[in-house]
Amino acid sequence: MLVKRFADAKPYEAPNHFDVRSLRLQGFEPGGPTKSWVGLSHFLPGGGAGPDASPLEKVYVVLAGTLSVTAAGSTVELGPYDSCCIPGGEVREVRNAGNAVATMLVVMPYPENLK
Repeated sequence: MLVKRFADAKPYEAPNHFDVRSLRLQGFEPGGPTKSWVGLSHFLPGGGAGPDASPLEKVYVVLAGTLSVTAAGSTVELGPYDSCCIPGGEVREVRNAGNAVATMLVVMPYPENLK
């Protein structure tokens, strides 16, 4: 078992994100998960990601606040404990249109697991 304390989570820069602060909770380390990694993203007011696509599927779980997620021509508002799965290759956009920080858990496979 690999325990990683929140205080020890390291920040990372996610491509094509703005006004977002991200922390890697699990993954990319010895003894950690072998198929996927987990990040935590704090979207500042007005912050967002995309529009863009990657070949990797993504699972988003909103933990606090509200985020607008657009994919496949559809836009949904996700609130606390709402989640969505974005298939690989699908263009997506995430926006925090509110005045409070929104927090989202992100689960993605490692790039080398893409087959």
